Amino acid sequence: MTDTTTTKAEGLLDEAKGKVKDAVGGLTGDASKQAEGKFDQVSGLAQQEFADLYDEGETKLEAATAFVQDRPLISVVVAVFVGIVIGALAFGRKA
Repeated sequence: MTDTTTTKAEGLLDEAKGKVKDAVGGLTGDASKQAEGKFDQVSGLAQQEFADLYDEGETKLEAATAFVQDRPLISVVVAVFVGIVIGALAFGRKA
């Protein structure tokens, strides 16, 4: 099974990478780099939160269900943000 310390460390790394991408995107005016950075930040935070809930005896589905039940607001924010990013990538921006 996955070690929760490793999962938390990976989440912290993703969050830090996201902050750097967001800052670089802001400095260069690259909106897609900023969005990618924000996605990495939210993904890293979610991964850290998920690691807190993960129990060795649970299956991944049970852990995911528990995560959504215990932290519905974070789950909704992640889902909305992922939907926005996928929509932007799929349909692009019209000038």
